[in-house]
Amino acid sequence: MNDLRWNDVRGFFDPDLMGALPDLLVPGASVEDWQAVLDLVEERGWKHQYSERTEALPVPPAEVVLARPADAESAQLSVWLHAEVLAIFRFYSSDAIDFDVNLRELQGQDRLDLFCEFLSTIGRRLAKPVLMDAEGGDNAHPVLGYVVEHDRVVRLAEPFARCDRLPAIARLIAAGSGVVGRGFGGGASSGQRQRRGRGYERGGGSPPGDGGSRGL
Repeated sequence: MNDLRWNDVRGFFDPDLMGALPDLLVPGASVEDWQAVLDLVEERGWKHQYSERTEALPVPPAEVVLARPADAESAQLSVWLHAEVLAIFRFYSSDAIDFDVNLRELQGQDRLDLFCEFLSTIGRRLAKPVLMDAEGGDNAHPVLGYVVEHDRVVRLAEPFARCDRLPAIARLIAAGSGVVGRGFGGGASSGQRQRRGRGYERGGGSPPGDGGSRGL
């Protein structure tokens, strides 16, 4: 059960403060953990689509995706938590599981509950934290995430209110200039962070298949 209340964390879901596509990360991962996530997606019956560049393909084993050369077409796994809520996993490296969500799809208590259950399901399967940082953050100062010791998603930073300044300035504040207090390590290298730049077009639309509204 999710203990977080929307009014207490709504600032963490403000696209102007966090960026529309915050970074989510499972640090200290492995190829086996990636495979466990792929297996979990199948087991839970979450609608999903694997693609390389724009070509939809069957989901390959994790070791195959992660062994592709650095100049190969970008690979991603789109997973629909709900007909209107999409998470996109990006196969950047074997030692961290990266994905993102669109905060505009996660507004209100019901969507917060859905999101927290998704993070908890992944965290429990891997027995690892699942952390959310601002878009373009360094992953050293997450604002919330699934914590194994608590077996639930918890707040990892003090709430902050919407700022009237430029969104980019607000995101810098959120990413670690002192507002966010707890570091988890596992921050990305500069090369990894460059590859995470949001220059891509995020795929969206309806889930494959019947487009039903089944959630978690």
